[in-house]
Amino acid sequence: MEGGSGLSLRVSESEEKSKGLEGTGLNLPLNPHGNLKSASSDQTLMEILQNIRSSKTPAVINYGASWCRLCSQILPTFCKLSNNFPKLSFVYADIDECPETTQHIRYTPTFHFFRDGERVDEMIGVGEERLHDRLWLHS
Repeated sequence: MEGGSGLSLRVSESEEKSKGLEGTGLNLPLNPHGNLKSASSDQTLMEILQNIRSSKTPAVINYGASWCRLCSQILPTFCKLSNNFPKLSFVYADIDECPETTQHIRYTPTFHFFRDGERVDEMIGVGEERLHDRLWLHS
């Protein structure tokens, strides 16, 4: 009997520690293309940025926060759009989980677009059509 309650406690603790896309608590669309990643630490975000620079793969990084209402509104769209643009690399980075590497972010959500390893565009705020058009432009 006591094993069951201990298991329940461990599950609850691990749920509280979820980070990245899983930590948002949102019901997000699945991504079968493997082009959607989550940076849940400064180290992970630095590795992703290095990979974007070296591979020169077109990419978009969505800088958001779990407490940001607008971020929660646009994130499901961001995930859904990752399925429409399989050649683009999509990254979600929570500014609270990556505090050192996101110091330059002043507003959430902020989207950075990369082409040939360089940041070429920035979009601040929400707007499904605006985001779609920027993704189309940079894909």
